[in-house]
Amino acid sequence: MRTIEWKDGTVVTIDQTKLPHTLKFLHINNCKELSLAISEMRLRGAPLLGVAAAYGLALTAYHSKAKEKKELLRELENAANMLMGTRPTAVNLFWAVNRVLKKAKDASGDVKTVVEVVVKEAQKTAEEDVEVNRRIGEHGSKLIDDGDVVLTHCNAGSLATVDYGTALGVIRTAWKQGKQIEVIATETRPKLQGARLTAFELKRDGIPVTLITDSTVGYAMSRGLIKKVVVGADRIVQDAVINKIGTYTIAVLADEHSIPFYAAAPTSTFDLVHTSKEVAIEERDPEEITSFGSQRIAPNGVDALNPAFDATPLKYVSAIICENGVLSMTDFGKLVHSSGRV
Repeated sequence: MRTIEWKDGTVVTIDQTKLPHTLKFLHINNCKELSLAISEMRLRGAPLLGVAAAYGLALTAYHSKAKEKKELLRELENAANMLMGTRPTAVNLFWAVNRVLKKAKDASGDVKTVVEVVVKEAQKTAEEDVEVNRRIGEHGSKLIDDGDVVLTHCNAGSLATVDYGTALGVIRTAWKQGKQIEVIATETRPKLQGARLTAFELKRDGIPVTLITDSTVGYAMSRGLIKKVVVGADRIVQDAVINKIGTYTIAVLADEHSIPFYAAAPTSTFDLVHTSKEVAIEERDPEEITSFGSQRIAPNGVDALNPAFDATPLKYVSAIICENGVLSMTDFGKLVHSSGRV
């Protein structure tokens, strides 16, 4: 089941805030609605945000009343700025917006032609995402042995992509190959993507999963309960993997216990020209941790620090799994050097 689809000028996507109890689909008809859904995390996950942003531009073009190409391009620029203002850390969103905008600007012909180009390019990003994820799964599955217990953090499954997933794509492929594996999923405070989404996906697929609190990771590793760690990524920069808050802690613990730590992500997540210090880490509403649902759990007046992501230095990363293969840190370093900014 696909997480997001284009249907004749409407974007249909799963409302992830309703899972695991209700499978509800959003029917989105304009870029403003889509931007709000992204901000509210009704759809989330770096690869999915990229495709959603591309669809946001497609919605703008499809429903535009512009008579001239210049007017349409101005509308697309405004939509792009709106989308890029939703969530600052995941680079796939910016990658997709720039990709579709370039196609629109390079297109020759009238307004109708530009609209067709934009919609086609957005749909192309979606189709590519599915294939890329399957290739990540194939490459990454070679790192998973029969009998492994794999820890994953947050949700990097089909719900974070168009279909199949990155980190969970690796796990799914290994399972389909007949490897008898188990998964330990962190709950992933404060939005509980692990408890609500990852556990939902794995249970649906029949893959054994055990849920733990984020603070149980050290205990589980010290008891020898975890053999591998596979996580996704929202941005991979020159010196770090930027992913859901808590990833850095897991990586340090994995290093302490000599457990391989892998990040699985498409190359559209690579940002080879920036370092971790140059990336804006999204700060979310403190109420996400001072309250549980509508119930206040912290005393009134207590402040809260609520970053959505952290940066894991590459020295703690065993390898990066992408659609082109498994990259050692030496291989990744060569990519960084070839980018021209080191």
